[in-house]
Amino acid sequence: MLRQFLNPDTIEAGCDEAGRGCLAGAVFAAAVILPPDFHNAKLNDSKQLTKRQLDILRPIIEREAIAWAVGMATPEEIDKINILNASFLAMHRALDQLTVRPEHLLIDGNIFTPYRDLPHTTIIGGDGKYTSIAAASIIAKTHRDEYITRLDAEYPEYLWHKNKGYPTAAHREAIRQYGSTPLHRKSFKLMPNTNMN
Repeated sequence: MLRQFLNPDTIEAGCDEAGRGCLAGAVFAAAVILPPDFHNAKLNDSKQLTKRQLDILRPIIEREAIAWAVGMATPEEIDKINILNASFLAMHRALDQLTVRPEHLLIDGNIFTPYRDLPHTTIIGGDGKYTSIAAASIIAKTHRDEYITRLDAEYPEYLWHKNKGYPTAAHREAIRQYGSTPLHRKSFKLMPNTNMN
């Protein structure tokens, strides 16, 4: 059972990212502020939901949220500042776009770069504990999945419509066979061994 708020008397925004462990593409993040009376029994950590459940929940969240926004950091930014900092950058960009200013941030994870002067609380496994973080995980994941599926049309050999950029055997075999693309994260270990040409 997800908790609605950490501090019921404040405007809380839940934040989560998607695509941190991928070999290719941008990392996405979402920030979501839910109304006090929001309730949906199906809401959960996006990793626990089927594609059909995600597709049902996303428009409900986007319609009923007080505010929501998505940010991203590019593969180039990931390579330049590392994936952790790029995840925070994507969260900050999502927060920049919120039409309502939150008073407190709930961050999935155990570390965060502070955003402006807003207080924040990091929560390990937060996407399975708080509704706003679970909602952010769904928004981030579905927007990222759409993005990488669009890119699949440009690079069909890598089967991104199936693996979403994650390091599956088929994805790594395509990298071995065709090499990397401009969308691959050069700072990541694209192949299990270091002898990739």
